[in-house]
Amino acid sequence: MKSHARVVVIGGGVVGVSTLYHLAVRGWTDAVLLERAELTAGSTWHAAGLLPLFNMSYTVGQLHKYSVDLYKRLPAETGQDVSFHVTGNLRLATCRDRMDEYQKYCGTANTIGVPFQVIGPREVRDLWPLVELGDGAGTPKIVGALYHPDDGHIAPADLTMALRKGARSRGAEIHEQTEVTAVRRTPSGEWHLTTNKGDIVAEHVVCATGNYARQTGRMFGINVPSIPVEHQYIVYDESPELKAYRQGGGRELAVLRESDQSYYLREERMGWILGPYEAGAPARFADGVPDWFGKSLFEGDLERLLPHVEAAQRRVPSLANCGIKDIVNGPIAYTPDGSPLIGPAWGARNLWLNEGHSFGITAAGGSGWQLAEWIVDGEPGIDMMAVDPRRYGPYTGKRYVVQKNEETYRNVFVIHFPDEERPDARPAKTSPIYDKLARMGAVFGQRYGWERANWFAPPGVPAKDVWSFRRSNYFEPVGNEALHLRRHVGVIDLTPFTKHEVTGPGAESWLDGLVANKVPTKIGRIALCHALTRRGGIRSEFTITKIAEQHFYVVSAGAAERYDSDYLQQHLPQDGSVGLRNITMSRGCFVVAGPRSRDVLAKLVDAPLDNAAFPWLTGQVSEVGLATDVYLLRVNFVGALGWELHFPIEYAHHLFDAVFAAGAEFGIRMAGMRAMESLRLEKSYRMWGSDLTPDYTPYEAGLDRFVRLSKGPFIGKEALEKQLKAGVPHRFITFEVHDVTDADPLGNEPLFDRKGRIIGRATAGYYGHALQKSLGLGYVKPEFAAVGSDIEIEILGLRKRATVLVDSPYDPENKDLRG
Repeated sequence: MKSHARVVVIGGGVVGVSTLYHLAVRGWTDAVLLERAELTAGSTWHAAGLLPLFNMSYTVGQLHKYSVDLYKRLPAETGQDVSFHVTGNLRLATCRDRMDEYQKYCGTANTIGVPFQVIGPREVRDLWPLVELGDGAGTPKIVGALYHPDDGHIAPADLTMALRKGARSRGAEIHEQTEVTAVRRTPSGEWHLTTNKGDIVAEHVVCATGNYARQTGRMFGINVPSIPVEHQYIVYDESPELKAYRQGGGRELAVLRESDQSYYLREERMGWILGPYEAGAPARFADGVPDWFGKSLFEGDLERLLPHVEAAQRRVPSLANCGIKDIVNGPIAYTPDGSPLIGPAWGARNLWLNEGHSFGITAAGGSGWQLAEWIVDGEPGIDMMAVDPRRYGPYTGKRYVVQKNEETYRNVFVIHFPDEERPDARPAKTSPIYDKLARMGAVFGQRYGWERANWFAPPGVPAKDVWSFRRSNYFEPVGNEALHLRRHVGVIDLTPFTKHEVTGPGAESWLDGLVANKVPTKIGRIALCHALTRRGGIRSEFTITKIAEQHFYVVSAGAAERYDSDYLQQHLPQDGSVGLRNITMSRGCFVVAGPRSRDVLAKLVDAPLDNAAFPWLTGQVSEVGLATDVYLLRVNFVGALGWELHFPIEYAHHLFDAVFAAGAEFGIRMAGMRAMESLRLEKSYRMWGSDLTPDYTPYEAGLDRFVRLSKGPFIGKEALEKQLKAGVPHRFITFEVHDVTDADPLGNEPLFDRKGRIIGRATAGYYGHALQKSLGLGYVKPEFAAVGSDIEIEILGLRKRATVLVDSPYDPENKDLRG
């Protein structure tokens, strides 16, 4: 083994070998993979080898598509067969909600180019002659299905060997039986790895250790939120009915998934493999994989699987005629949201993660592809926020991850409603006024571990969501919250905002080099600023207020705390001229907004609040009631007259009570996150993470006024200048959808011209209660962006006519918020 490499990959499963392969493809051939046992010894060797293209995530969908395309061409490149059976994948539906899920997914599939077909029961029988369509009594009736013709299954070990061959042929090295036992930083900032075969120093390290992710992470001083969960599948003996079908000329059957019964079924040597996702599957190895486990399995637990076995036998009666050959029960890595961890580790330069893959065979190719781009080019080629390890924070302790991973496992096949809020390991992180909000009827959701009030159930209405792809039980209450704020005054608790304090003599110039806009130079000024990627895409959005000389208050999305904090920390100058402090947990935030907000705050604030004394986009440090050192910022995300109150957290209870006491005569009410969504769409306000992503530049997003090319250098400036010369390829639009009865756009729907050609994609959608319009936001080709343009959108399988609206269709002249 060499003593130095540019990059070391730890872990020899399919994910690690794919990472090595893609690094070598990109020209980083000074790359070494270290495997503690032998290749595939973790979860790869016992994986069922399925390749499901179905995924509701725009990011993960792209990774899976790349993988499937790669695996088809890999044998020709390497000469190694991967046993890829392109059988197709058939997902059954037995209810309208499931069909709604499939139709919603089809929008994502259209935008990323995944072939699919939505079919009826007769076509299901044609594709799968051995299936029972159901009588609605003992066996639920099949009402339709989603068919992926390019899907199938593969031999995981063969795939790993093909990737190994491709990596080695380019000069990369692989060392088996080589365990990393210790890690330290060298004075030059490289990684020094100690192994049982000697030491090696590397500039970059990639952790792809699967079941060992937490143990590996501890060596590097990080808590990786990945813990395995038991997954079982049953291997059946030969099926006489299947054998007769195949010998009669029938093609290999598509992988069958009866999602409503939580199992998959595929052929295996004239028999079957049945894989349920059952309740009660335990997380394993929360404290680390014991030395004795090795290339082992757990004992099978057939009793846990029986409800799914019985359901499968009702759907495929011939299954009952097969004996059970084996039950395979092995650990599969999971994360709390079910998506992998792909990208940079936080707080550790040049440490990368490719962990937490519950569908590792499917994601291995795509994850290696994008991680290699990230390492080599300094950023990925697509928006990776949905899988970025920094989407999690310090709240992901062992017990939290165990509970969430077990929940995620048993929910693999549940209907993934856009408004679902899973209950396990909650509440954990709460605003100080959580109990007060609960007594007011709050129905909570969770983001970045924080409990947030999504809406407030009026008296007599159950404080519980009825999840749906359509308008649901909270539609009217949310509308009332939004309209009350528009007409009177409302309060939104936005304590989860990410908050940083930037100080020092170099603070202003440092911040100015990170963002495209000009950082405020006058005390009390506020600027909306965007940090960009080198390609000019939007990485982060910051609201920056100059509190005092050499003192800035930087606010960003609550879900971006670790993501933004790590970015700021990495770019911090080393000369001590800038101080950076994460004060997210030290300050709360209430929004007080609406036409009567000035009247409410006038009772609590001594300073005048009129436009002359307190203009829009300015801030003051103020006393509010008994609370001191409150940053009173005249800015909000709902497009109304109003202020954000950023206060020392210890004043939360007093300030909340004082605001409501002062607002009683004006009918002050709470508003939740869903009302805010309605209100912000009426103002065309772009949301970080959905409307604003690295896939689009500020010019594409219509944020030209927040770009100052005339100022000094900033990250992404050259890319923006090139785009202006070449032509901006997409334009951001707000649009109204016509003839909507019960299903509004939600985001990730394809947008079409009137001839049926895809011209863009929606990024968000909701009903605008003040405008009484079904609204969407999105990106289209420039020729379709003019106000009044007629376009189409597909919502749950139905084409709807849509019209491009003026930006900020509610109060386009901003009279309300400047009032």
